[in-house]
Amino acid sequence: MKLRGKQKRYLRAQAHHLRPVFSVGKNGLTKSWLAQLGGALDNHELLKINLQQNTDVTTSEVKEFIEQQTDIQVVQTIGHVLVLFKVSADPDKREISENVQKI
Repeated sequence: MKLRGKQKRYLRAQAHHLRPVFSVGKNGLTKSWLAQLGGALDNHELLKINLQQNTDVTTSEVKEFIEQQTDIQVVQTIGHVLVLFKVSADPDKREISENVQKI
């Protein structure tokens, strides 16, 4: 699903109260980290990740890596925090994505 402006605005509002669940540390970006991230997004659909101070990658590099390797969409980046969205594979957990499609 390609997100439009109003849909991204809705997702940003929904993510405002969330705390970062994942972080990118000194190990950087790996396939196993990406697989864990995909699994978490299948459960939640919307979450935040944080770049730790000891990481060697930038926010833009993380964004490009995630978007090129997966179908996860980066909704917003603020400083060292990224808001990510992916439609859940489980139809029972698609509450947020169903609301996004109505917009």
